[in-house]
Amino acid sequence: MIRGIGASSGIAMGQAFVIPTWEWDFPEKMIDVTDLAYEFERLYDGIRSSKDELELIKQEIKDVVGQDQAYIFDAHLAILEDPIFMNEIQGIIELQYKAAEVAVKEVIDKFVGMFNMIDDEYMKERALDIKDVGNRLLKHLLGDTSTTVPPIDHPYILVAKELTPSQLAHLDPTKVLGLLTILGGTHSHVSIMARAMSVPYVLGLEGKLLRPIQNGDFLIIDGQEGTLYINPDKTTIERYQARKRNWLEFKESLQEIADVAPVTVDNSYVNLHANINSVLEIDQVLRNGASGVGLFRTEYLYMDRDSLPGEDEQFEVYRHAAMQLKGRPIVIRTLDIGGDKKLDYMPLPKEDNPFLGYRAIRISLDRTELFMIQLRAILRASHYGNVKIMYPMVTSLDEVRQAKALLERAKSELSANGIPFNANIEVGLTIEVPAAALIADVLASEVNFMSIGTNDLVQYVLAVDRMNENIAHLYNPYHPAVIRLLKLVIDAAKSVGIPVGVCGEMAGDIRALPIWLGLGIEELSISVQTLLQVKHRLLSSDAKKCKDLVNQILVCKTSEEIIELLAQTEQTESIVGGN
Repeated sequence: MIRGIGASSGIAMGQAFVIPTWEWDFPEKMIDVTDLAYEFERLYDGIRSSKDELELIKQEIKDVVGQDQAYIFDAHLAILEDPIFMNEIQGIIELQYKAAEVAVKEVIDKFVGMFNMIDDEYMKERALDIKDVGNRLLKHLLGDTSTTVPPIDHPYILVAKELTPSQLAHLDPTKVLGLLTILGGTHSHVSIMARAMSVPYVLGLEGKLLRPIQNGDFLIIDGQEGTLYINPDKTTIERYQARKRNWLEFKESLQEIADVAPVTVDNSYVNLHANINSVLEIDQVLRNGASGVGLFRTEYLYMDRDSLPGEDEQFEVYRHAAMQLKGRPIVIRTLDIGGDKKLDYMPLPKEDNPFLGYRAIRISLDRTELFMIQLRAILRASHYGNVKIMYPMVTSLDEVRQAKALLERAKSELSANGIPFNANIEVGLTIEVPAAALIADVLASEVNFMSIGTNDLVQYVLAVDRMNENIAHLYNPYHPAVIRLLKLVIDAAKSVGIPVGVCGEMAGDIRALPIWLGLGIEELSISVQTLLQVKHRLLSSDAKKCKDLVNQILVCKTSEEIIELLAQTEQTESIVGGN
């Protein structure tokens, strides 16, 4: 067994089809000054052909990954229109008298090298986009029409050193069992597409293979655990066949409870909301019976493009989402960039520790016009559904009051123009930093609701960067300090009578469900993929007994003791599985 990184969940079993590493190698070709016009014409023809291909791919891929994920190819089109990228190519042709393909190759290598040198996963993944676009342009300039043709008579697991969105878009989705790459990242365009296509994907295998994978090797990949087996023995194959069969049967059976109310055996109702990145996911939200959307991450509207989305564009997205939900609540979190989330067209200052720096609500309150555009768009959408606003990474009462003042200004501007909106729109905030948790009672008096973002809160409480492989093992949401702080926040919200939910990964961790029920949480916002699994356990849980369990957990001295108590709970029928 080889352990990589799971980027899209599911189990795939089948023969490997290996895409060879594609690296251009051609001699440097010089041109005469009299050929400059002809060389520029070749370049422009190649660009036009590349753009035509990308537009065609974009239309075709919509049927597979949906309209919202087809935007990936808008980012590729934007690279071909980027003035910096094109000026570099033109400069090499005009000043160094090099052929168009040589100039393109030099510029690709330069930009890919620059992005790869930046110690940031997001920027490294953008380097792959540049390489993908550059290779497409080179094919047209060189007249190379050769392609690696996958098998058409049987399904396969696609294997590559790295995979581009273009390569994935050209494949028959009915034949692709799974994806396996040596390089790549969980936030890459290919990862996003794989999740949209429900294709298992494992990556991050560099330096872990004893020999290269070959065509015909029988593979098993587990996209949840990030594991790979190459030519496994009969016992392993049978074990995974059983796991896959059991999982598919269980997953199918979960649909039977999609429309069942999320109520415990002792009649405690818990709203099960979904976290989404785009309106594409709302169909699945409704199919899985979510009570609403507890977190709409709007930063994905701003990413992988070359300019800010305007007010009208944002309004249409938010309105569409609100109308699709037909009265169910949708909590729209305002722009949360900074830290590990960057915008290519809006450079942020270089910081030694960006997670403690210029990000989230701090950017919005500093760049108020950017914030006002989003606030007006959200307000306009509130006329069409049950829309709520949530501010990210709040640390002080002053930040909340500044944000509320700007919201009132946005309301006044819309009123002056006769544009309808919900004047009583509910406003909330996320508890993600210890400062906010410790003054939760003060903050709660200023808003209509609060949501606990456990991912960042756990990081900040424990001073652990969970992306740092040297200390990632110290990231532990079951640390006694975390549990005590969660209780503090929930009690503070209850003391002023406002609802409090949870929207981080811990909300969807089935092990943690007794903690939420015991602490009296009435709303969990989780990924669409795990929603029905959480509901399955909720329906057989006893909230009163969970309260007794939490009292035991609160006196535990170590996370091991807490995890052991929760494990015992899973194995007994006193709290879970009673019916």
